[in-house]
Amino acid sequence: MSEKLKIGISIGDVNGIGLEVIIKTLADSRIFDYCTPIVYGHTKVASFYRRTCNIHDLNFNIITHPSEASPKKANIIHCWEEDVRIEPGIANETGGKYAFLSLEHATNDLVAGEIDALVTAPINKDNIQNENFSFPGHTEYLQQRNGAPEVLMFLVSDTLRVGVVTGHIPVAQVAESISPDKILAKLKLMDASLKQDFWIRKPKIAVLGLNPHAGDNGLIGNEEKDIIIPAIEEARANDLLAFGPYPADGFFANGAYMKFDAVLAMYHDQGLIPFKQISFESGVNFTAGLSFVRTSPDHGTAYDIAGKNKASEVSFREALFSAIHIVKNRRESISLAENTLPFSKFSRDRD
Repeated sequence: MSEKLKIGISIGDVNGIGLEVIIKTLADSRIFDYCTPIVYGHTKVASFYRRTCNIHDLNFNIITHPSEASPKKANIIHCWEEDVRIEPGIANETGGKYAFLSLEHATNDLVAGEIDALVTAPINKDNIQNENFSFPGHTEYLQQRNGAPEVLMFLVSDTLRVGVVTGHIPVAQVAESISPDKILAKLKLMDASLKQDFWIRKPKIAVLGLNPHAGDNGLIGNEEKDIIIPAIEEARANDLLAFGPYPADGFFANGAYMKFDAVLAMYHDQGLIPFKQISFESGVNFTAGLSFVRTSPDHGTAYDIAGKNKASEVSFREALFSAIHIVKNRRESISLAENTLPFSKFSRDRD
């Protein structure tokens, strides 16, 4: 039996639901059959949320380096030593400070290859800002740390996969931020990820329009004719199975998304609102295009229920298992390539 993967876990905002969903996930000892989890935080903060969750039989193994991790326990690396005042449900400087310390330490180990993947609990994108973190979110920070030229915010579940051309930017900037080259780059990333990370041999990708009714042939905007359709045509010339553009409302309402392996939306809410409506509890946020694997639950800090033992761990658990699945798929793909076995020989679609 091969060695279990070491999965790093950053705790997110200490005043949010991050540690609650982490603890509820790791309280199921069956997790240790699939991976060796390593939490980046501090036992005192974890103990606070363990009590609020009424979970008393989960003990953290304190380590200083991933190489010391026990494969049969929940491991934790201390990222600070001082006491932290925890105020569940409060968005403050404390929450952002320790969210960053956890993320930075975990990312350092991820970049160094000391852990096999990273699962990030939710941060507050405002209070985490500091001289070392000036990014709209996890995605952009990890892209910079990885040195990746392009990444794709990719929301995935058993029933739907949605990526976005533009990420955390104001809606007023969306139209000026899309171009044929940018859309084509995202389509190429999505196609490559579907093949390598999800083992779908010939992915079919639906592309959404930007305007209502996908522009109605220019009646409600020209972005479809001038930008999106040329990108789709170029993608097809590059042997990508891209189709569209489709009006977003009807596309999701009539279930057309079920005919495709993934959907490329033009902007954040266009893709994430239907995704969260369809796959909220089981959805996972995956950053495609990085040389390492990072996933997260598809929800935020949920301050309104923080510290009340009301948070569901389902999405976080799915994010953990997705990270394991993707790492293994990538490694198997590399192994097949190194043995010169053509990918086309494998007829199965492994999701």
